[in-house]
Amino acid sequence: MTTLRIDIYGYSVVLRSASEPALDGLAEDFAFFRRPESPGPCELTIELLEEDPAYNELPQDLVASVYTPRNVSYTNQGLTILDYSGRALAIHDPAAKTFRVFSRSVDLLYEAAYLFLLSQAGEFLDSRRLHRVHALGVSVAGRAALVLLPMGGGKSTLGYELLRYPEVEILSDDSPLIDARGHVRAFPLRIGVLPGFEGEIPESQLRFIRRMEFGPKLALNYSYFARRVVPHAQPGCVFLGHRSLGTACVLRRATRTQALRAMFVNCVVGLGLFQGMEFVFHRGAREVVAKAAIARSRLKAARALLRRSSPYHLVLGRDPRENGRVLVEFLKKSPSKTKRTDFSLAR
Repeated sequence: MTTLRIDIYGYSVVLRSASEPALDGLAEDFAFFRRPESPGPCELTIELLEEDPAYNELPQDLVASVYTPRNVSYTNQGLTILDYSGRALAIHDPAAKTFRVFSRSVDLLYEAAYLFLLSQAGEFLDSRRLHRVHALGVSVAGRAALVLLPMGGGKSTLGYELLRYPEVEILSDDSPLIDARGHVRAFPLRIGVLPGFEGEIPESQLRFIRRMEFGPKLALNYSYFARRVVPHAQPGCVFLGHRSLGTACVLRRATRTQALRAMFVNCVVGLGLFQGMEFVFHRGAREVVAKAAIARSRLKAARALLRRSSPYHLVLGRDPRENGRVLVEFLKKSPSKTKRTDFSLAR
């Protein structure tokens, strides 16, 4: 098996597979977090096994505990067993810190591992008071700009347009991190692109991802924009994103209350972020108490960010190029609320 090691802000993971396509996709997605291979301890080991799922070796009288559009979840003697409609089987052993996926489908091997890794890394980061925000995150002159938009709202398209401007640095296409002081850290994975942009991008930098729940997706590899990624940024602006049928891109001030409501949805609740509920809901009352504490920590971080950021409404029109131009021009002229020297974080 080929081995890959990554470290997501202290969450050390080893991935192993004999399936190069599945492992190569994960290596590309998490390239920002890759570390040299070493025999040291890790928080999680993920194995991708390109073989038939051994359903007959499992207890046949298990009753499902959680249902999602992607899979059905069972629990047995401390294990979580995920059935992907008979096409793949995954077994999570928390005590052994392992997650093993069995399937003849390379696409399922890749996606099951990708989503599980996101859910587990998210839980770890929450425990470290680093919280994901469902937003596009960029940085201009060292200041973060977060654009809050729902799934399908155009975050990735706007992110791709912003790459046209050399002064824009990338924090995350979909889920930057904020800490208790409101500072923003990078969480770059891949950028989804709409059909029609293929002619502008080298074919080697595009991947066609077949997803279980939402259909196929064209993704721009991390390596294409790796030099534009910045590890962290100080607070700057928070944009409450909206879509319109017009062609103009409009910016106007938002109230703190409006911004806090948007952050509550996109950070405290985490709507739009994959959180792996099949690994959460069956843990009982103690888990509910823990989640309440995490929600309070997320709210504290959101408030800290907003105290040091300027909130705006951002109404995106039908012209992606114009949306990018207007936002960059605004960010270049927007005054800083904080001194650049007051922020320093190691990756």
